[in-house]
Amino acid sequence: MNYRFLILPVLMAFAGAAFGQKASISGAVQDQKDAQPLEYASVALFNSADSSLVTGALTQANGGFILEKLAPGRYYLRMLYMGYQTRYIGGITLAAGQRLDMGKQALIRASATLSEVNVTGVQANASSKIDKQTYRAGQFESAKGGNAMDVLKNLPSVSVDGEGGISVRGSSGFLVMINGKPVLTDARTVLSQLPANAVENIELITAPSAKYDPDGKGGIVNIVTKKGAADGWSVAINAMAGLPSTGDHGNKEKPKRFGGDLTVNYKKDKWDVSVGGNYTRNDNAGYREGDVYTKNFTTGILTRFPSNGERSFDRYNYAGRASATFTPDSSNVFSAGFFAGKRYQARLADILYDNSASYIASGEEIRRTIYFNSNLQTKQGNFYLGNFDYTHKFGNKSSLTASALYESARLYGNTRNKNLAYPQTTVVLQEVYNPYENPIDGYRLRLDYAIPIGKGKLESGYQYRHDIQDGKFDYFVTPEASQPDADRFRGSAEARNQIHSVYSQYSGKQRKLEYVAGLRYEYATRTVELSYDPVPHKLNLSNLFPSANLLYTINNAWKAKAGYSKRIQRTNNFELNPIPEREHSETLEQGDPDLLPSFIDLAEIGSVHNFKGGSFFATVYYQHVKNPIQRVNSVYADTILNRVFTNAEAASSVGLELGVNLEPTKWWSLYLGGNIYNYEIKGDLNILGIKSSVDNGNWVYSINANTNFKLAPTWNLQANVNYLSARPTAQGEDSRFLVPNMSLKKSFMEGRLSATLQWQNIDLGMQQTQRQRITTSGRDFYTTTNYIYETDVLLINISYNLNRLTGKSKLPSSEFGDKEF
Repeated sequence: MNYRFLILPVLMAFAGAAFGQKASISGAVQDQKDAQPLEYASVALFNSADSSLVTGALTQANGGFILEKLAPGRYYLRMLYMGYQTRYIGGITLAAGQRLDMGKQALIRASATLSEVNVTGVQANASSKIDKQTYRAGQFESAKGGNAMDVLKNLPSVSVDGEGGISVRGSSGFLVMINGKPVLTDARTVLSQLPANAVENIELITAPSAKYDPDGKGGIVNIVTKKGAADGWSVAINAMAGLPSTGDHGNKEKPKRFGGDLTVNYKKDKWDVSVGGNYTRNDNAGYREGDVYTKNFTTGILTRFPSNGERSFDRYNYAGRASATFTPDSSNVFSAGFFAGKRYQARLADILYDNSASYIASGEEIRRTIYFNSNLQTKQGNFYLGNFDYTHKFGNKSSLTASALYESARLYGNTRNKNLAYPQTTVVLQEVYNPYENPIDGYRLRLDYAIPIGKGKLESGYQYRHDIQDGKFDYFVTPEASQPDADRFRGSAEARNQIHSVYSQYSGKQRKLEYVAGLRYEYATRTVELSYDPVPHKLNLSNLFPSANLLYTINNAWKAKAGYSKRIQRTNNFELNPIPEREHSETLEQGDPDLLPSFIDLAEIGSVHNFKGGSFFATVYYQHVKNPIQRVNSVYADTILNRVFTNAEAASSVGLELGVNLEPTKWWSLYLGGNIYNYEIKGDLNILGIKSSVDNGNWVYSINANTNFKLAPTWNLQANVNYLSARPTAQGEDSRFLVPNMSLKKSFMEGRLSATLQWQNIDLGMQQTQRQRITTSGRDFYTTTNYIYETDVLLINISYNLNRLTGKSKLPSSEFGDKEF
């Protein structure tokens, strides 16, 4: 690979640094109320003698700025940011070669309408920029004591189904970032390990630019975590406990819910150090109702096996994390982080089956058997990772950033499936045991260079990614049974991925128009080696990923924006692994080592409107997916279905996303988000060598609403609801899913201490909440399962803050992780 295009700008930057032994001024601009950094604030330097403009700059994401190559003299600064009062700082005298650090400078919010989509109560709850929408996590009280997923599901673009599957604009695949660092693990695994109390903001990047990884057909979700706001010590402590459940579906064990998290930050002079830890036990009681039949056209027999019984989860996770940032001067920043954690999940399905066989032609019953199936599936993983970053700013205002991340994840578990006689459940008819180990090791190296050119900024970079997962799977049946294909249920599967990528993009502002456009190139190789196949399964890809975004400010009240981004939904190791696992009595799960990634075109156009007492946005979007990855069913045996992954030909969706923030009075605020789209999937399917076709589509919508009542200075009442309508799949439909919540919060000690009573999954016996039916069908099978989860759960959450935590914390984030959870 030719690296000259990277070496040249770096040499130019070092040459530029040799000039300018003149003076400089640096600092950071932030919000006066909440100490949030203000990105893109204007900082201008004027000559005190004649008020002539000397130079200026826009602040970075951390609010920082630097003005360099300054002659000795007397100056004053002007700081501007839309929606804030202009600030002037006079009496600045510079000596030759002096490096003046102004520290953090606060701007006060103006009473006039803001140019961003801001609704201000105590803090701004939402904002919109050229490449992202930002939402404040603290506005969702029902998420306190939970995890990052409990915050994320309230956003207008986002929906969460009964199985915990997360979708952005209807797309289940999206890239997760934590503090700007990409995470390649399954979204549920990452977000469930991050406490909601540690989340400051969530950023939705629906049409990402070229500097971001192109992973994820739904775009990017960036989680911004908290850290200390001021010099000295900052401490945040949270504790959660669940009250006795109002209904547990008659499960064998009562669910346990308790946990806590602690974050300590120390910031002084050149150091910013943060350490934290958390433990969460959050079980979930549940019930399952199902009906399945298969048709054997060779024998003319229909086999039916309806079922019902317990389906519950025991879950816990704990983790420790630490980060440190060292800033020796305004030109250099070093940061490092470490994370170690464990996650455990045990899913128990104790199901009673009524198995019958009859002739298809006459309906005459041939046989009937009732048996009890106990299926216990455990999944756990130990995660260890570390990262190191270095940024150098040159005298010509350019910057070079180098970063490295390494992860080791030790994943293991098993499935124990027992068919028992009924009602004599002590008699074991058959036991199938599937243990596995699936460790992952991976790393990422990245180099980025940015330089001001003209009225904008040119950014270029290179990245290398590598990961390897070496799974070992076993299979035992007691008593031993004659099974000709038993050998393919055990063995090893090793998957290796390597990706080289380069990008370049230019961003700037011309009067009322902001723009960014870029191009990314990737060369990726994927190799899957199987113990029972001497020929490796290889895939080489060479692709371009263009992107462009525009934001036009019509006036103080209106903005218009448009964007385009080409994306890729990569295959994960779970989807590639062809060794079957007995998921439960009626299902085998397996992947396809030749599965293709999906390629996605995203386009959107929208508007943002600010008005007195609120804000509103609307976005029309279109997505086209080539090779969409689908999970489909086929018949393995009369009472067992194969659940496999395959590619369809194409899928598309066109939709409308809406969001409104209102503050009609000082004591009442309302947030409402909605998404409606038409989804269509069609084309040929290859299900274990058998060809079929799909042509399915329908309208889908989701609604997320959140309202807050300030009952008194220290009392707050909040209610929210998440609703997801029925939606089509490749072979059927998933039903609607409803979750209402309510919380009552009392503050003490001037807000440093708070107690919150949460009422989650409100149902009141109506049997409408936390229920989802999944239905699929084909020529020779039909299956429908209604998953019923725990309702009317009461929790108490206690929070204490010593020096408020806010802003971005560079805690390390998972890079590869597991797809097993």
